[in-house]
Amino acid sequence: MHDLTPFNRSSSPTVSDIMGTVIAVQANFYQVRLDEPLKDHNNAPIYHLLCTRRTRLKKIGQMVMVGDRIIIEEPDYQDARGAIAQVLPRKTELSRPPVANAEQMLLVFALDEPPLEPWQLSRFLVKAESTDIPCLLCLNKADLLTSTQQKTWQERLEKWGYNPLFISVMTSQGLTDLKDRLKDKITILAGPSGVGKSSLINTLIPDVKQRVNSVSGKLQKGRHTTRHVELFELPDGGLLADTPGFNQPHLDCSPSQLIHYFPEAKQQLKQGNCQFSDCFHRGEPNCVIDNNWERYEHYLTFLEEAITQKEATQQMADQESTVKLKVKASGEEYYEPKLETKKYRRTSRRQKHQDLQDLYENQSLEELEELEDDLDF
Repeated sequence: MHDLTPFNRSSSPTVSDIMGTVIAVQANFYQVRLDEPLKDHNNAPIYHLLCTRRTRLKKIGQMVMVGDRIIIEEPDYQDARGAIAQVLPRKTELSRPPVANAEQMLLVFALDEPPLEPWQLSRFLVKAESTDIPCLLCLNKADLLTSTQQKTWQERLEKWGYNPLFISVMTSQGLTDLKDRLKDKITILAGPSGVGKSSLINTLIPDVKQRVNSVSGKLQKGRHTTRHVELFELPDGGLLADTPGFNQPHLDCSPSQLIHYFPEAKQQLKQGNCQFSDCFHRGEPNCVIDNNWERYEHYLTFLEEAITQKEATQQMADQESTVKLKVKASGEEYYEPKLETKKYRRTSRRQKHQDLQDLYENQSLEELEELEDDLDF
């Protein structure tokens, strides 16, 4: 991994050497943090450039994402601008949230205010596991629970296959350990609203002022305070990607892969194979997965959701292949059956003429005379 800590050097790099990391995307502009600072006309260091994307990248469909490693051309030292000429190969890539080259995911939940809901936590963990990016589970507001209550959660989550880190932004509990785990890595910060993500960022990066909203009283759910993806520079090295808060992540995994996103069930799969290759682990004969684990009901619920989504996707694909969308003059949309290609299409005059020419070229003189008599030429 490239060192993202800025340092001075005696001479400015050549154009081909100017590299950096995209830390924010706004419309068609990209905020880039340089690996090594440039010097402006007053010999002052430039750590960031506001860049655009080269037209050739647009033509080939090359998107630029937060976290991308890029090469910059034609830097404007006076206005601190440049052009992205190349996007380097990505180590990892996520579409939701759109982040490239992430090395770990920091999943933050609150132990209280709002209270920790096992079902919601399980859903987030499954989503995190489906990304194939290592997940660090962080439980905030530990100061609101007793040591006995914290131990109960610790033992419970260890059975799920996780070793959570208990922290408190208010008392600084666990923050030193957390900083060590974030150092020199690109980390995606995720979790539901109102669990203290913005407060945590303000603590880890004092120069950043995140909007912090209180938890709504009736539902004990947080209001959204982050509205776009951005990489924040950690003082000790590393980048932290804050993602917009949401209460229920979308599970888009296939039914057959879902079981692999439960670490406690994955351990059971290592003991052998199910009798049926398409086993969904719902009590099928000779299934290696038993139902004696806490999150088994979560798995069944998510499985039904995955199956329903797969069927809906397949149905939509079938529907789109047999009908077409039409719009009335009033603006109302409706579907009508598609006609089979060329089955009901009238043969054009040009095609008739060509067919007749082909017919004449392939006939003998005697056959042509008979054909002319039949056609009354």
